Amino acid sequence: MIRIDCAGKLTEFSRPLVMGILNVTPDSFSDGGEHFSLDLALSRARQMVNEGADIIDVGGESTRPGSQGVSLQQELDRVIPVIAAICAEIPTPVSVDTSKPQVMREAVAAGAGMINDVMALRQPGALQAAGDLEVPVCLMHMLGEPRSMQQRPAYRDVVVEVRQFLEERVENCERAGIPREKLLLDPGFCFGKNLDHNLSLLKNLGKFADIGLPLVVGMSRKSMIGKMLDDRPVDGRLFGSLATVVMALERGAAMVRVHDVAATVDVVRVASAVLAST
Repeated sequence: MIRIDCAGKLTEFSRPLVMGILNVTPDSFSDGGEHFSLDLALSRARQMVNEGADIIDVGGESTRPGSQGVSLQQELDRVIPVIAAICAEIPTPVSVDTSKPQVMREAVAAGAGMINDVMALRQPGALQAAGDLEVPVCLMHMLGEPRSMQQRPAYRDVVVEVRQFLEERVENCERAGIPREKLLLDPGFCFGKNLDHNLSLLKNLGKFADIGLPLVVGMSRKSMIGKMLDDRPVDGRLFGSLATVVMALERGAAMVRVHDVAATVDVVRVASAVLAST
């Protein structure tokens, strides 16, 4: 049984959860610009909920390889109205995809019940903010920063090093007063990893599930899918993405973060039924 309390929402689920991606950015790698207005973002949120999304992840700063950061005010202007509008209308929990402490604080004040941080609370003040807000936090591994993370990433053993990083971040969170039961982990596919690194992480995903915290996996439409399919463009990566969802579930993933909600919900239901059978 998965137990995640997002400020009173999403408490217990008997199957893995589907997190729908809602990027309110002009430059995200897959859907940049598609929901770059309040009306479009709210419409997409409604659609994802109707398709079965368990949580909506709202982000206002692209983290695609080579992306440039945005100012605090830009990010606030993008995400806070969207989060407030969704939370006013839709009971489904909302997560904020950010690394900035002030965005975390204002997003939770607007109704967000979870923080999804690609920097794993390493920005100054982020640990304190997350501790004060008392909502679940997803800690992700990223080598370097978005603008440079795909420039010749190197590891001695990617599985060992990513696991060690995540365990250290959990310890830092606990020392900062963030309870272990409020933490989720994400190995960060394609965030400072080449194809071989990503394949190794997926094959050995069970070693991260063994840490004992809910495991979040996001491979939807990513470059690793395209490379395995002869450089398939983003809009042709659905079936490859769904294949990675099944493999992630088999290896213990508790939540999958995706663009294609309806198709993924079907896959999760079927795979979960098989995995739960005797």
